[in-house]
Amino acid sequence: MKRKHSGFTLVELLVVIAIIGVLVGLLLPAVQAAREAARRMSCSNNFKQIGLGIHNYHSAYNGMPIHGTGTDRVGGQQIYAGDNRTDSINRRGSFLISVLPFIEQQALWEQISNPLGFNADGSTRATPWQAMGPGVARIDYGPWGTTIPTFRCPSDPGSGLPSLGRTNYGACTGDSSVMSREGPINVTLESRGATVPYTENNSTLSQRSRKVHRGMFVMTRQMKFRDTLDGLSNTIMCGELATDLGDRDVRTSFPTANAYNDRSGHGRAECRRNPRYMDQFHDPARPQFWIAAAGSSVNVANSRGYRWHDAVHMHSQVHTILPPNSGVCTGGYTSNDSNVTVSSRHQGGAHVLMGDGAVKFVTDSIEAGNSNQAMISYHGSPATVAGAQSPYGLWGALGTRANKEVIDSEF
Repeated sequence: MKRKHSGFTLVELLVVIAIIGVLVGLLLPAVQAAREAARRMSCSNNFKQIGLGIHNYHSAYNGMPIHGTGTDRVGGQQIYAGDNRTDSINRRGSFLISVLPFIEQQALWEQISNPLGFNADGSTRATPWQAMGPGVARIDYGPWGTTIPTFRCPSDPGSGLPSLGRTNYGACTGDSSVMSREGPINVTLESRGATVPYTENNSTLSQRSRKVHRGMFVMTRQMKFRDTLDGLSNTIMCGELATDLGDRDVRTSFPTANAYNDRSGHGRAECRRNPRYMDQFHDPARPQFWIAAAGSSVNVANSRGYRWHDAVHMHSQVHTILPPNSGVCTGGYTSNDSNVTVSSRHQGGAHVLMGDGAVKFVTDSIEAGNSNQAMISYHGSPATVAGAQSPYGLWGALGTRANKEVIDSEF
């Protein structure tokens, strides 16, 4: 009698494998989406922790942490200079330094706030680092290279040199980038050997500052919640930012090889008159990147989010001028004002932290008025008036603290 063997034929096996492949292909996007949703939730939780830290700081010191804090060099120096000084941070410290004790980073705060007797490699220093740290670019100062998980978005893959400790969260300084490099401190004369909080000893600069510094944070100046007359729930306090990956992303770097990047401030003036000025240098085939001829900066001073401790615009500031995930507009140097909006590695928008501590996700399509209209400024043309309505619609209104603009819709 002939025995019958049971089993799969080759055709049946191939069909089963094909079905499994199709099912995996259908399932993979869902898994990836679930992972991104989890990362986005983690990012939101990090922002909430920062917001809680700012509120606890305000409760303890009756004011917000200063953005542009730390020691001043005896004899004075421009805020945007002195990156590599060994004797002072030169008032370049970001608000994130002051938040450290309130987000369970007391040990790191103790290292920064006291003289530190050793280098990043563990070697002993003959002369300890000054309290509040040295220049923001000192890689041999251990705290500056520390990665703090609360300051990082899990969706952002950036890591390692040439950056120091990265941040994905920055202070909102309003709907004008004018004077965003130094605040109301005189960058030429400045008070010699000043201590925090710094004295605004020049009436002209104070008047200019009141006109252009419209956000909840103002460089080198301690702000209070009571200054936010529009209401904490209606005003953006901080914004998310994507860090630079060295790929010529228009959101995280800026070109250095074009005529507009001269030290005469030509590019800075053009960006003030038209925040979309640098869009012409985006690659037509890939608008999210600079054209190859423009190149991009390899200097960490010009790369977005490379120093959580550095208060200058490219590292830890955001503006509400251009819609989320738009390219930067700048004169090309740290010493020039730069228009930097919120950005992220999430799909379709980025997180913002409101003054009341709430975290919201703002889409790229938020109503942002006329992005080609000139910023509020104290010089140049067209003339602008102090207290004028933001030209950047709902987005601009959310970034101003005391402009009496009513937010009557969800965003």
